[in-house]
Amino acid sequence: MLRTLLGVCSVLLSNFRTNLEDDEALLAAGGGGGAAAGGSGEAGGGGSGSGAAGGGSAGGGGGGGERQQGQQQEQGQRQQQQAPLSEELRLAVVFRAERKRVLLRAIRALGSRARVVAGMADLREGPAGAPAKKTNQRETTVLWDRATGEPVAPAIVWQDRRTAPTCARLKAEGREPWVRERTGLVLDPYFSGTKLAWLLEHVPGARARAERGELAFGTVDSWLAWKLSGGALHVTDASNASRTLLYDLHAADWSDELLALFGIPRAVLPRIVPSSGAIGEIELEGRRLPLAGIAGDQQAALFGQACFAPGMAKNTYGTGCFLLMNTGERPQPSASGLLSTAAWTLAGPDGAPRRAHALEGSVFVAGAVVQWLRDGLGLIRSAAEVETLARSVPDAAGVFLVPAFTGLGAPWWDPDARGAMFGLTRGTTAAHLARAALESIAFQSADLLAAMQRDAAEPLAELRVDGGASANDLLMQFQADLLGVRVVRPKVLETTALGAACLAGLATGYWEDAAALTARWQVDRVFEPAMSRDEAAARMAGWHDAVARTRSDRPAADGSPA
Repeated sequence: MLRTLLGVCSVLLSNFRTNLEDDEALLAAGGGGGAAAGGSGEAGGGGSGSGAAGGGSAGGGGGGGERQQGQQQEQGQRQQQQAPLSEELRLAVVFRAERKRVLLRAIRALGSRARVVAGMADLREGPAGAPAKKTNQRETTVLWDRATGEPVAPAIVWQDRRTAPTCARLKAEGREPWVRERTGLVLDPYFSGTKLAWLLEHVPGARARAERGELAFGTVDSWLAWKLSGGALHVTDASNASRTLLYDLHAADWSDELLALFGIPRAVLPRIVPSSGAIGEIELEGRRLPLAGIAGDQQAALFGQACFAPGMAKNTYGTGCFLLMNTGERPQPSASGLLSTAAWTLAGPDGAPRRAHALEGSVFVAGAVVQWLRDGLGLIRSAAEVETLARSVPDAAGVFLVPAFTGLGAPWWDPDARGAMFGLTRGTTAAHLARAALESIAFQSADLLAAMQRDAAEPLAELRVDGGASANDLLMQFQADLLGVRVVRPKVLETTALGAACLAGLATGYWEDAAALTARWQVDRVFEPAMSRDEAAARMAGWHDAVARTRSDRPAADGSPA
């Protein structure tokens, strides 16, 4: 069934690409012929055939036999060469082309999910006792009762900013350089340590119970392992532990000094296990399965993108954006506002762990800005409409949107910044706002890559992309234009799930080594830079001016700090 679905998706993609290319050719040629050639009913005045097949004339239906269809097609082609489309019909072709782009994205996403599910089905159909694997959002914090398995309070999600005053106090005390040297992280409410400290302070009796060993802490991976194992497994891996502010990157273990700083009892912490290896058993749908893979979502995506060599990088476009570059066996400090983090730990053949690390830049609001256009402003009815609306104008007309709805992430790390729009005029339309929103995702990612290039030993040759928003062709082309490097989109966009499956498959011998995984990775499309470097620099300068005016520490009008 899955193989059939993949085949159908492949055929649909091919057909829709051909039809879309036909429409784009019509428009590029001066707007002639789409309706006259008897395209779809919307543009062709009632024709039932597709534009590519020439199935109906402007005034007629699609019936009448092959000879009649051929005559109509020839007539339409002559008309195409002789007369341009009216403005009304040109707009109809534009609408039709945009609708095909939306359908292309939907089909591509369906095929991507089918490939992931098919890969997981391959694992289930493989050796007996096929492994379970988990990937999760990393910093979300859960605290639960070991006896009952029930949370003692609602989870605190990664975007929650309630601990900003705690981080500000520790910064004022001069603690951040010391913390950063050990953890690779900055003092920001994004990470789990201050969230856990808040729960221990604000949930009645939680601290005393935690010190007695009655409570368990974990990010979502730990919570799932606990629940699925019936309380037998309280574990996490390095990719998740390194996001807590409690993990020493150099010692590859929890740090007593960091625990003392944040007031966290060691008894509450999970055991750290390899990202790929024999972890334990869980029960799923009545079956006992070995748990063989755990990874935080962004590190799992780096693994799923086959970024196994130092210097390879990927950017995931989801609710936020997360750019990671493999830096090899040793953690690499950043001088440019990025994070140093554990990527994964593999169990070596001799039992010794093989560790990989990464540089990371985090954008807090990426795809979420499209949700805001839909839910907050009502400019679109669905997220899929944003590209169509944005493409209806050639550019953002000087409008910049800085979506600092929950502060600014890397490389600025300003939790008190708030969103703003600049460059609005009476001529600004909803389409300009949609364009500015999409461009804000690319601008923020470009800032991350520029910082990463400053830290990296070698210049980046390409950026691999994934996540839901990477299906947006307009966004990906603009990203390549700003970066000046090719942007490579794989056939499988669900690389977090794929990466977790690959980690489990390696642990159980389903795949022999990383080379076998590299061979499975396939390209869907490459976006080459098309914008001049001068124009890209001018666009980035405008963006940086907007960011500077959004910062919480911007100078006031008299030159003093705001």
